[in-house]
Amino acid sequence: MSYFCKKKLHAYAQLMRIDKPIGTLLLLWPTLWALWIAAQGFPDLEILLVFATGVLLMRSAGCVINDFADRNIDGFIERTKQRPLPSGRASNKDAIALFLTLVILAFLLVLTQNKLTIELSIVAILLAFCYPFMKRITYLPQFILGVAFSWAIPMAYAAQADQLPPVVWLLFVINILWTIAYDTLYAMVDRDDDLKIGVKSTAILFAQYDTLIVALLQLSCLLLLLLLGWIESLSWIYFSGVCAVLGLFIKQQMMIKERDKKACFKAFLDNNYVGFIIFIALFLSYL
Repeated sequence: MSYFCKKKLHAYAQLMRIDKPIGTLLLLWPTLWALWIAAQGFPDLEILLVFATGVLLMRSAGCVINDFADRNIDGFIERTKQRPLPSGRASNKDAIALFLTLVILAFLLVLTQNKLTIELSIVAILLAFCYPFMKRITYLPQFILGVAFSWAIPMAYAAQADQLPPVVWLLFVINILWTIAYDTLYAMVDRDDDLKIGVKSTAILFAQYDTLIVALLQLSCLLLLLLLGWIESLSWIYFSGVCAVLGLFIKQQMMIKERDKKACFKAFLDNNYVGFIIFIALFLSYL
């Protein structure tokens, strides 16, 4: 393989954030929650593989279209100025072609599922495309991200159970609250740069109340997780997991109290453990 091809493939991998799996994991965990609840235990293996692959493809597609949307501002932010588009290692056409390829592959996977799941997937594609542009329109792009990341929940549940009972939407709301909380931590890292270039976020909207509102979002998430456990008649193992998540949220609050950028980013990354613990708690409860 030529040096040029290797360089181009490396740029594509960076556009897809292959080297930064945290976003894929944060999308994967709630998808697995939904599958396990829908199946009341281990889901159909084919459906599990389809959604695990779909999560990787759609998260990658979201990152690519995000970089395309931010191509004119990433160069002004220290954390993002070396991304493939602002650094010139990939072109706008490359980004659009890669986005379409990933979305088409994900949609082909969805076509193997039932009608309800296919219908829901149209909304997922629209959300993936629209979210990156929201930071220019609203101070609540984290809410839009929450809806986009949470849409895998009704899709996964529908694929496994071919229905959408109320518990799906409870889980949907839980994940939106959690996503707004952790993505606000992420936005706190870029807040100074975003203010300079006019990009909007909940970190800017919440201002001096940012840590308090994140805490309230986390508390709401915990209360609804308890409600979920009660509705589903889950075992003590699940509720022990929720207690562990409470401990992680307290740890995050301690980390961000000074609003240090590195600490906020570490607190954001810490949410991978939140998703993992909830999944393990559900997995063990259904054994």
